[in-house]
Amino acid sequence: MLQIKNLTVKALDKIILEDFSLELNDGEIHALMGQNGAGKSTIAKVLMRDKNYKVVKGSILLNHEDLLKMDTTEVARLGVFLVGQNPVEIEGVSNAEMLRTTLNDQKKNDLNILEFNKELTHLCEKLEIPSSFIHRDINYNMSGGEKKKNELLHMWMLKPHFLILDEIDSGLDVDALKLVGNSIKEYIEEYHPMVLIITHQKTLLDIVKPDKVHVLNHKKIVQSGDYLLAEKIFKEGFSGASIIDRGSLDA
Repeated sequence: MLQIKNLTVKALDKIILEDFSLELNDGEIHALMGQNGAGKSTIAKVLMRDKNYKVVKGSILLNHEDLLKMDTTEVARLGVFLVGQNPVEIEGVSNAEMLRTTLNDQKKNDLNILEFNKELTHLCEKLEIPSSFIHRDINYNMSGGEKKKNELLHMWMLKPHFLILDEIDSGLDVDALKLVGNSIKEYIEEYHPMVLIITHQKTLLDIVKPDKVHVLNHKKIVQSGDYLLAEKIFKEGFSGASIIDRGSLDA
């Protein structure tokens, strides 16, 4: 499980999150919503230990391990996987090279190269990307949609236990969004990971329906509920749903 308690985060000498608390249990799907600039992506960056974000106070425990004492590599080794709005391009390192190295780092030293290539080819077909992606540099010179599908290729191969989806729906056309959403839904149904979806869009949440929905405002979670809360926000907006104007509400 993930336990975030009373977290205060600063970036460029500005407080982005303050007294932020959130708890996810194994196998649960949570959505974090909020207006643009509310700081939703900050929690993803902190969880992945981005050095540009300083934790002033508070704690983050994942399965009773202290994430604040770890670097990005150590967090990833715990099975945490982030797909962000604009996945980073890594020129000179192919998808196949990275995945082989990572799987071996996960103590899967009996990796069969033929089975490895067969699974990658199958996943390329599933994600409707050319098999040439296997040997392409990671996200390099790819479109926004191709990058998101490429990241899902990594997800299916590495089989993480905790997915962080940070506005993965941004920049996708209707068909790409449907494919990405259905692929994530299929992965959840097969592997039952813990999932945090950061978004302010409707389509992805319609496909991957969260167990709980949280609204971020005034640097912390101000309201929580089930999927009906998201539907109310999509219908009425944050102000119309009486959330933004009531920032003092308890989560």
